[in-house]
Amino acid sequence: MDDMNKIRKRSEIPVEDTWALEDIYSSDEAWEQEMAAMAEDQAALAAFAGHLADSAETLYRFIEKLEKTNAKALLLGNYCMRRADEDTRNAIYQAMNGKFMSMVVALDASCSFETPEIMAISDEKLDGFYAEYPALERYRRYLTDLRRRRKHILSPSEEKLMAAAGEMAQTPSNIFRSFINADLKFPDAVDGEGKKRPLSQSTFITYQEGADRVLRKSAYENLYGTLKNFRNTAASLLNAQGKQLQFFAEARKYPSSLDASLDQNNVPTSVYLNLIEAVHQNMDKMHRYVRLRKKLLGVEELHFYDVYTQLVPGLDRRIPFEEAKQTVYDALAPLGERYRKILKEGFENRWIDVYENEGKRAGAYSAGVSIHPYVLLNYTGTLDSQFTLAHEMGHALHSYLSNAAQNPIDSQYVIFVAEVASTCNEALLMEYLLSKTTDKKERAYLINHFLEQFKGTLYRQTMFAEFELNIGRMIGEGKTFTADVLCAEYRRLNELYFGPDMVVDDEIAMEWARIPHFYFDYYVFQYATGYSAAIALSRKILSEGERAVEDYLSFLSGGCSKSPIELLKCAGVDMTSPEPVKQALDLFGQLLDEMEALMEAE
Repeated sequence: MDDMNKIRKRSEIPVEDTWALEDIYSSDEAWEQEMAAMAEDQAALAAFAGHLADSAETLYRFIEKLEKTNAKALLLGNYCMRRADEDTRNAIYQAMNGKFMSMVVALDASCSFETPEIMAISDEKLDGFYAEYPALERYRRYLTDLRRRRKHILSPSEEKLMAAAGEMAQTPSNIFRSFINADLKFPDAVDGEGKKRPLSQSTFITYQEGADRVLRKSAYENLYGTLKNFRNTAASLLNAQGKQLQFFAEARKYPSSLDASLDQNNVPTSVYLNLIEAVHQNMDKMHRYVRLRKKLLGVEELHFYDVYTQLVPGLDRRIPFEEAKQTVYDALAPLGERYRKILKEGFENRWIDVYENEGKRAGAYSAGVSIHPYVLLNYTGTLDSQFTLAHEMGHALHSYLSNAAQNPIDSQYVIFVAEVASTCNEALLMEYLLSKTTDKKERAYLINHFLEQFKGTLYRQTMFAEFELNIGRMIGEGKTFTADVLCAEYRRLNELYFGPDMVVDDEIAMEWARIPHFYFDYYVFQYATGYSAAIALSRKILSEGERAVEDYLSFLSGGCSKSPIELLKCAGVDMTSPEPVKQALDLFGQLLDEMEALMEAE
């Protein structure tokens, strides 16, 4: 049976299709030894308590030790978390993951004195430290950003208590991951010939993209019907997640959990609200696309199990992974040979865990490990899978370049810019594929895929962001939301975003229960803002050439050396303005015009 049509055991996956975690640690035993050594690092850091203001050299030595210890912790965490994601049922790696998280909480608690002590140093004294000990300049950016949030820092004893609560705060997210990836089982779906098909988080997406409407409907009803059976559990988990965010926001004297979350990355809340407003002003385009989909599918009623299937039949084919890699490599030629050399290194040296296996974490991601990045896929051979490869390798090269250019303390780019490199790769891949075809039907097929990216990234992720904003506000007002409240709000937003030509049924009202990003505080809006920035950057790269590429690679190499808004401005995009979002939605409208014209000509 084809690799892409069978869910295999982990042991059945060829080594060359798995990631090389031995590049981090040669064995679990080596991980355990390094883990044990962290106790010494923790004690060494704790010994600085009460002394950070003693001298410039003392402050330098502490941050230097912290930087090195955090670098070790990132390696430890990536090894056990990546191992755990290979098979979420594996108790050994789940235990290692738990052991690591406990160590992180203990480390945070032992260093909880850092922020209050640094905040207590006067500006004049700190300026003197830089003058008398020039080596401290290495950490100026870090210290400046830390002191930016001075009014939200608590006393040393309170900070220690907050750090100790960190592991408990992760409980809703941890339970959700186990629930959705390991414990939850779905009944088989049934296709148009009456055959049973295995249903999982990954196969669900594949079935929804297929032409068999009976299979799409069966998979849709079985997945959401199963989730509905656990609706109260799911609501309790999401309520707990919101409550812990609100607790930390109030403790740090933020007006809301939104303000607290965005302030971590130095992003104004106006960017979040401007995104939602800009999308609301362009909802007519989304409704128009839904009407076109209904018309081209020729259905009396358009359901949510109809929103991913191809509008241009007959061109969908399986893309072998080797072909997908070559196409992505060719498509990214505008980014230059330096970029593509790193990309090829990743393709050839097992940076990627390619196929689904039993128990493997669903979805896809990139982890920016300092050794080299790691990419998790559940590759199924669809066009969307090929775009996912381009997307995740965008993340990977962003991490690689930042790690290479920045000190460890400045290398981790913040979440706000995390989706720019990935979606820029997707935009360049689409431009490449469109440039290679003159066939009207194939062009319509590709444009529809581009439209789907806009729908899924700009509109859908903004809908998620609005849902998260609204439930955050409910909690801020002291309300406890039930499954009924969540379903009603989620239904309302689907009606708003998809318009009158879409049947908004009971099943889709449960979709919130399977979205992992609701457990990453106010993350999803950055897919939409990142996509808008990426569209702008991809057009600059294609129109301006080498100059724009150099600016873009500088952005990718920036880590967190500047604020995310500043980094993007240096690359030529101002996300404090709604213009990038509006320009991206204008392009969506232009593509919709062409799609309608192409389909009328058929």
